Amino acid sequence: MKRWLLSFLTIGSLVLTGCGAAATPTAETAIQPTPATTAAADVTPAATQATQAPTDSGQFAGQTLVVVSHDSFAISSEVISGFEQMTGATVQILESGDAGEALNKSILAKGAPLGDVLYGVDNTFLSRALDADIFEAYAAKNLEQIPAELKLDSQNRVSPVDVGYVTINYDKAALAEAGLSLPTDLRDLTKPEWKGKLVVENPATSSPGLSFMLATIAHFGESSDYTWRNFWSDLRANEIKVASGWEEAYYGDFSGASDGQYPLVVSYATSPAAEVIFATTPLTDAPTGNLLLPGGAFQQIEFVGLLKDAKNPELGKAWIDYMLSDTFQSDIGGQMFVYPALPSAKVPAEFTQYAQVPSNVTTLAPAEIAANRERWLNEWQETVLR
Repeated sequence: MKRWLLSFLTIGSLVLTGCGAAATPTAETAIQPTPATTAAADVTPAATQATQAPTDSGQFAGQTLVVVSHDSFAISSEVISGFEQMTGATVQILESGDAGEALNKSILAKGAPLGDVLYGVDNTFLSRALDADIFEAYAAKNLEQIPAELKLDSQNRVSPVDVGYVTINYDKAALAEAGLSLPTDLRDLTKPEWKGKLVVENPATSSPGLSFMLATIAHFGESSDYTWRNFWSDLRANEIKVASGWEEAYYGDFSGASDGQYPLVVSYATSPAAEVIFATTPLTDAPTGNLLLPGGAFQQIEFVGLLKDAKNPELGKAWIDYMLSDTFQSDIGGQMFVYPALPSAKVPAEFTQYAQVPSNVTTLAPAEIAANRERWLNEWQETVLR
């Protein structure tokens, strides 16, 4: 099984808990995440001052840092060892299920946390995490170098670590054989020529599925002449396929990566690059591409935060600093197939060639997502599945 498949399988299940509806590259380059269109960029109004973590070599000798994370956390052993050598501490990664499950466990353990820091809370769960008051404010080193649009909490209870983009991938050969030109608008997907050609993931059971649904909500809105529900109703009439998760959709139904019959799939903007990086036979071009339609890409931001009442808070601060360092950030792309939050960090060269960063990504304010998630999921199911 391909390494990038392992990464995407776990990423694709990040929202399974807590949001269900009722019923190694040879060349690298620096890249900067693209600002997103959002209704609100801040969750809280007041900034909090915090001291920086000490990083003297060996200062934390004998201590064990426990990093609570979702199951998709991946970073090279050399990077982990670098932190251990720098601090004298031992790092333990406590994988705790998908992102929703990891967050729920951390909320239930409030006052007696499972670890020192929590990584993997994304912008679709951020308000829930902050409302639960499980994080200690900490202004990490390098935080000022992170683009402002990624810093969604002005109290610095969480720090952005990485950014991903959910969008539609297409099978180049299949579209060429069918004589189809690329669609230029999301509503094009409801036209007769695209009937039976798109596979999506159920947003109640899939992270990319949820992100794509949120993208359509942000793009079409709820009160316009043509709402997001109108769009999904038209997609249903145009015979889209709904898969339970990313693996089923990408490796079962998408013709660009399987014997499936659907030339369009909701996946990640880095999927074409991954196809090249891990191809069995070297490729000179990606067999798949990104549509990057207006309103058709959703930005996912993942955060790390220091847990309140942590056993080793100063060590936790040092780890957060390390996660925002060039060393750690430059390892993220090739390990988790997302973009680093730090603009100066490196990513695989294939990202630049085949994984274009969407120029007009959408997102929604975390508080808006938290307030409406369950209703939106119910409405999606009523529109698409019932």
